[in-house]
Parts: sequence; C-alpha cells; structure tokens
Amino acid sequence: MHLGNYLGAVRNWADLQHSHQGVYCVVDLHALTTAPDPAELRDNTMATAALLLSAGIDPELSTLFAQSAVSEHAELAWLMECTAGFGELRRMTQFKDKSDRSEFVSAGLFTYPALQAADILLYDTDLVPVGDDQRQHVELCRDIAERFNHRYGETFVVPAHVIPKAGARVMDLQNPQDKMSKSMESPGTVGLLEEPESVARKFKRAVTDSDGDVRYDPESKPGVSNLLGILAAASGRPPESVAGDYSQYGPLKSDAADAVIELLSPVRERYHALSSDPAEIARLLAVGADKAREVASATLERARSNAGLIPRTHRWP
Repeated sequence: MHLGNYLGAVRNWADLQHSHQGVYCVVDLHALTTAPDPAELRDNTMATAALLLSAGIDPELSTLFAQSAVSEHAELAWLMECTAGFGELRRMTQFKDKSDRSEFVSAGLFTYPALQAADILLYDTDLVPVGDDQRQHVELCRDIAERFNHRYGETFVVPAHVIPKAGARVMDLQNPQDKMSKSMESPGTVGLLEEPESVARKFKRAVTDSDGDVRYDPESKPGVSNLLGILAAASGRPPESVAGDYSQYGPLKSDAADAVIELLSPVRERYHALSSDPAEIARLLAVGADKAREVASATLERARSNAGLIPRTHRWP
C-alpha cells in the first residue's frame, strides 16, 4: 500500500466509517490475476489487513475481511460477468494499461470489474469511496446493476462514488503523468511504511519543471501540481491556496515531505505493533467475514432467485 492508496481512498474510508456502515475487504481474489506466489499472497493479505487497521479502519465500526473468505463474491461475480458487455470490459482503462505491459494477460484481469461490481453490490452499497482512478469501475458497476435490475426486477442498490477533492489522484513523483502505483516499482512511489529518510529523499528528487513558477495546473505543470495536491491533502487545504505560499520548488518539496512524514508516522507505529500479533489479525478478519457473509448471502439469494436459478434447498416431489 502506498501514499496514493492512503490519500486517494483509505483515509477517506476511515473518516466515513463514523457516519456510515463501512464494508472493506482485502481483495485476495483480485490478486490472483497476477499469479502471485501462494506464500506471498497469504503474507500480503495479512499485511494489507494490518495496514488497513493501522490506517484507521476500526473493526468495531466497520466490517473488514478477506474477500476469498466470503464465497458469495465469486458466485455473484459470474452473474455480473453475464450482465456486463464484452465491449464495456474491453474499454476499461486499467485493463488496457496493464495488458499492454504484460506478456500473459489472464481472463481474470479482463473480467476483474465484474468481480469488483460483486464486491460492491453484495452489501446494498450506497456510497463507494475511491480514488479518481477507480471512477470508471464504479460507473461500470452502476451500469451493470441498472441492467440487472431492468432484466430481472429490483435487485441491487445502485451505488454512487465518493472522491475526495484533494489528493484524489496522487501521481508518481518521478513520472507525474502516471498515477502512483506499487506494481510499477517506481522510485517515485512512496510506501506507507517507508522510513522518513527515504520519504524525504524521494520528495527532494521529485520531478517538477524548469520555469520556476509555483501554481496548480495539472495539465501544463503535472509535477508541481502533484506536490501541491499531496501537500494540500495532507494539510486539509485546497491546492490553489497552498500554491500561494511558495515561490520556489525547493521549499515546496521540503514541506510536502515533512507533511507526509508526519501524516504517516502514526500509521507506521500502529502497523509495527499490530504485525507482531498475526493471530489477532486473523481473528479480526474471521469476525469480519462472519458479519459480511450474513449480508452477502441474503443479497446473493435475491439475485439468484430473480435471475431464475432454483433455490439451493429445492425439493422435487
């Protein structure tokens, strides 16, 4: 998990759980699209759960679980695949980007948005708090839900997406035309658990431009605007307002680094405390899975029935 995940989505999740019933899953089924090492997948699932807890997800307020522990996700995904159009899936920007960089492209990567729609729709979700890069997937989820409801009668709640104004799309510090992504293993990606010295070094080396003008203009000044957006998100101010405080790039880089280090420090501390007790993390995930399954099973049975599938307990005369 990196700074873009945190500012674009996870921090917003932690805030929303105080006013909404939050449902958050560690998407280990989605991870299979890249054929990960099994031991690494298990370790990463636990580490991601620990990071979510460290970033503020409260298991008393929200439902947190591993996706694969609730089989309804995989089953509803098939209904979603049968509802989504081939052309819709082919147009997904993330699929096109990732498939262009890979020699082997799994069918799961292509149908990824259908499983993501199942993740959302199983819980009668009203709001989906995501980063800007996931807007297209939520819009497809809405289209699928509306199409299913039109075909089979009212079945799913049609969700809306929520995107924070500042820091919604954090870009790579070295390649500010691209979003920050851990999968790219770029030196411009800032991990949530990085040491402060490393974070400061990456911001110091962040790509800007040569004109020396500090203003928020993502199209013509992507590097400077990315720094302003990050500092704005960390400080709770509009990026245009932050830009007025600076006339040089050096102080902007330094202040952005300091703000990020201060923001992530408590996350790092909580993570190191939690990761020392993997049994507790497993227990919390199991409790969350039980809570999730209770809701998901009812939604799945409603979808199955409306689509014409026979009940699981059907008795023939």
